[in-house]
Amino acid sequence: MNSSQKIPSIDPVKLDRLGEVAVKIGLQLQPGQDLLITAPLAALPLVRRITEHAYKAGAGLVTTFYNDEETTLMRYRNAPEDSFDHSAGWLYEGMAKAFSANTARLAISGDNPMLLSAEDPEKVARANRAQSKAYQPALEKITGFDVNWNIVSYPNPSWAKQVFPDQEPDTAVIMLADAIFSASRVDIDDPVSAWRDHNAALLKRREWLNGLNFASLNFKGPGTDLTVGLADEHEWQGGASRAKNGITCNPNIPTEEVFTTPHALRVDGHVSSTKPLSYQGTLIENIQVRFEAGKIVEAKATRGEEVFNKILGTDEGARRLGEVALVPHSSPISASGLLFFNTLFDENAASHIALGQCYSKCFINGGTLSPEEIASKGGNKSLIHIDWMIGSGEIDVDGIHKDGSTVPVMRNGEWA
Repeated sequence: MNSSQKIPSIDPVKLDRLGEVAVKIGLQLQPGQDLLITAPLAALPLVRRITEHAYKAGAGLVTTFYNDEETTLMRYRNAPEDSFDHSAGWLYEGMAKAFSANTARLAISGDNPMLLSAEDPEKVARANRAQSKAYQPALEKITGFDVNWNIVSYPNPSWAKQVFPDQEPDTAVIMLADAIFSASRVDIDDPVSAWRDHNAALLKRREWLNGLNFASLNFKGPGTDLTVGLADEHEWQGGASRAKNGITCNPNIPTEEVFTTPHALRVDGHVSSTKPLSYQGTLIENIQVRFEAGKIVEAKATRGEEVFNKILGTDEGARRLGEVALVPHSSPISASGLLFFNTLFDENAASHIALGQCYSKCFINGGTLSPEEIASKGGNKSLIHIDWMIGSGEIDVDGIHKDGSTVPVMRNGEWA
């Protein structure tokens, strides 16, 4: 970052609260525990706030890896052809080793969602595939909830211009910062207490769904009639979750969802997306897919269809579901009316499904299950995990028991 570049005036009190919430609620970082952070260069102010709160909480060592949009683009414009089938496996092996040693993980999201929109989609797909393969050892530790982890966001100027294209750059950053602070519940005096109350409300929803133990869910509305079979011995999660290391963390800030694992072989029907999916520089709009026996057999999109089909071609599990999540249409993020072009926010505006890898946490005693046991219960395996939105104020959801009886779960996008 150019030292002479004018930095927009983001509210320092709310930024500090976000750092505090990330450490105390997101991670519940323990004394003596190390922390690994990944962040865009633009997020340095938030990294500093998180680092200070981490050390105050007794962190052993905080290590941050930064990425930079300009150097990412330099690769696409100057690197040799072979570069795009290559990834820094040594880095991700090191991260996996850190997580094996009980290092907590925090990611700050905020990259320009359209950064690669003008680059060769074939190169983007190859680079993503190489990185997904290299990242697998670390990703397995994260999706397996081996350690406490958390994702928060920072208003990168290039991201802010996507969300507020009609505003001056500085104004866009401040507006996006305010939207992030509001969604993350740090625009109030005691956000830590507010998060505890919110987690309690999400726990109540989880317990209701777990008590009913549905065999499947049916989503019905315009362009959608989808039955999502739920994995055997599935368990609903949401809000705070207990990692295998015994620490209760909030993986996503913000979060409005309760979610579980579908059965990879028991999804049937058709579904339409209700919000665009922003993926690696491409906006994929009006997705329409048809499932048979758990697998997507037909896929269309009015924009970004080629990229969507490349996603589906990643591996065998990419055409099957790894997550189904319920979010009320009246959630604060939905009520904001904003499209964030960022899955962390947009997935919390609507009920959604995710292609690819399931979470082992979403099984009864999931922390003790082997990959083979998870697969036998219907859990999906893939190099990807990509959420896209299927909920709206026009979608009804019913829970279906094994005997075929139904219970209303949502009506017009709200809890029934």
